[in-house]
Amino acid sequence: MTDTDDEGERDGLTYADTGVDIEASEDATAALLEAFGSDLRTEYAGLLDIGDRYLALATDGVGTKLLVAEAIEDFSTIGIDCIAMNVNDLVAAGVEPVAFVDYLAIDEPDEGLTNEIGEGLAVGLERADLTMLGGETAVMPEVVRGFDLAGTCVGLAGKDEIFEGEAAVGDALVGFPSNGIHSNGLTLAREAATREHEYADEFPPNPERTIGEELLRPTRIYTALLEPMRAHGVRAAAHVTGGGWTNLLRMGERKYVIEDPLPAQPVFEFVQREGNVTDEEMHRTFNMGTGFVVALPTDAAEALVAETDGRVIGHVEDGDTVEIRGLSLA
Repeated sequence: MTDTDDEGERDGLTYADTGVDIEASEDATAALLEAFGSDLRTEYAGLLDIGDRYLALATDGVGTKLLVAEAIEDFSTIGIDCIAMNVNDLVAAGVEPVAFVDYLAIDEPDEGLTNEIGEGLAVGLERADLTMLGGETAVMPEVVRGFDLAGTCVGLAGKDEIFEGEAAVGDALVGFPSNGIHSNGLTLAREAATREHEYADEFPPNPERTIGEELLRPTRIYTALLEPMRAHGVRAAAHVTGGGWTNLLRMGERKYVIEDPLPAQPVFEFVQREGNVTDEEMHRTFNMGTGFVVALPTDAAEALVAETDGRVIGHVEDGDTVEIRGLSLA
C-alpha cells in the first residue's frame, strides 16, 4: 500500500472523520464493564466456570455493512457475517462454538428480507458447524429505521483448552488470509467508495463484480483452525477486526514484528485510493488481507502452516507495538 496524502489531492478520510472513533468506543466499553464488574474473561469472550470446563459467550452484529446490503437490495450474505463475527471471537479464545441465537430488529415486517437473512444464517451455521437454538424478530418502527442484525454464540472448552492469551518473546506469528474487508471499517469503506462511484458501478480491479458486491463479500469463518491450533500449542490468537492490526496487542504487551505480511486484496487499494486514506489509517481500521493471527513456539509454526492455509508472517519481541509495512502501531 502507498500513502496517498499528496498535497493538492482531496482531503484524506479517517475512521473518526466518518463518525467512528475507536478509542472513544473502547473507553465507553471499559466504562460499561467497570459499572458491573466481570468474571473471568478472555480478550474475545466471557467465560463461566461450570465445573470441568468453561461456558463461553460472545455477541456481535454486522454493523454498517447492512447499509450496503440495503443499498443494493442483497441481504443473502449478511447472515454469514453475523455468524462469523461471533464464532471467530470464540475461536480466538480457544473455545469451540456450539450454538447460536440471532436478533433481528426491523421497522416493518418484510418477508423477502427476512428470508434472505435466514438463507445467509443457514450458510454460516453450516460453515461453522453450529446449531441454531432460536432467535427473536422485533418490529419496532419507532425505534429502528430499516433493520439491525446481531447474534450471540455459546461455546464450550475444557479448562486446559483455553489459549493462554499471552504471546512469548521469540514466538512465531502465523497469519491466515481474510476474504476482504469482512465486517469492520465499513463506515470508512462506504464513504470512500461512494465519493466518486455508486455501489452498482463496476469494481475496477474486477469488472465482473460491482463495488457493492465486493464490499459485501462475507466474512471468513475460522472455526476449522481450532483443532490444529490446539494441536500445535498456540499460546494466543487475534481476530483482526475493529482496530485493524492493533488487535495483535490483545495477545499481550509485546512487539509484533510483521516481516512477511499476507497480500492485501484489491478492495483495500481501491478504498485507500478513493478515500485518500493514509497507510497508517488503513492498518488501524482494516485487516489488510489477514483476518486471523496466532502466536506459538517457533518450532511448531511450520507444522501448523502445513495443516492450514496460514503462513509465518513474523515474530514476537520485547516491546508494545505492531511493526508492519514500515509502520509502528501502538
